[in-house]
Amino acid sequence: MTFKKTTEESSNYDHLEKMSVQEILVSMNQEDKTVPDAVEQALPQIEALAEKVSDQLLKGGRLFYVGAGTSGRLGVVDASECPPTFGVPHGLVVGLIAGGDSAIRKAVEFAEDSKEQGWLDLVDYQISEGDIVIGIAASGTTPYVLGALEECNKRDIPTGCITCNEGSPLAMTAKFPVVVVVGPEFVTGSSRMKAGTAQKLVLNMISTSAMIKLGRVKGNRMVDMQLSNNKLVDRGTRMVMEALHISESDANELLLKHGSVRKAIESRANA
Repeated sequence: MTFKKTTEESSNYDHLEKMSVQEILVSMNQEDKTVPDAVEQALPQIEALAEKVSDQLLKGGRLFYVGAGTSGRLGVVDASECPPTFGVPHGLVVGLIAGGDSAIRKAVEFAEDSKEQGWLDLVDYQISEGDIVIGIAASGTTPYVLGALEECNKRDIPTGCITCNEGSPLAMTAKFPVVVVVGPEFVTGSSRMKAGTAQKLVLNMISTSAMIKLGRVKGNRMVDMQLSNNKLVDRGTRMVMEALHISESDANELLLKHGSVRKAIESRANA
């Protein structure tokens, strides 16, 4: 199959500058509606990658995301949300972006063009075959990401990817590829749009399913979330109230005493 970047094809819309704001928004919304369907088509691939991620984490390994630009930022966001949401240690899920942390806020010119740096960044974390590395690149051609996965493959480190171009070099390199074909963007080539949305949806699926398999969710609740603000303390209090059928004040006291929803509930179960 000949590789063609559908994410770079001309938009289905033209003369955007002549559109009213309403026309822009309606057209964008029409395009965005196609993204969940594209993700659905990739569910078997997502399942295979999610199963492998869960297996590696259950055996004590770590999950690494490697990306550049928008893709890199999405990986960093997903990784950074795991500790507060699921109470896992920082470092269990790691997001690496071409250009380093400064690239999260400001683009670093040509950072993604180094085929060696992605692997060097992984080496800084003493990457091993017990871990798993997911390359994120809408184009499927980013050298920083490709180089990292190629070196991982040489060392039997499991690799996956999330890309939006079928037959891309990245999809051909990853052992567990996920390809979500979203087609042309509303603004031609702006993969921060549909492609970025698709990547975010897939990342949600992978990390959430892994955390559930790690036992970080009980029933349907985030029982290990960090109580880092009043909103989360209130949420945790309600969880304890519902689980133990006690008053709000008793639940709040128990929660603050034990520091987590799980421990608060278990304290009564073991009493």
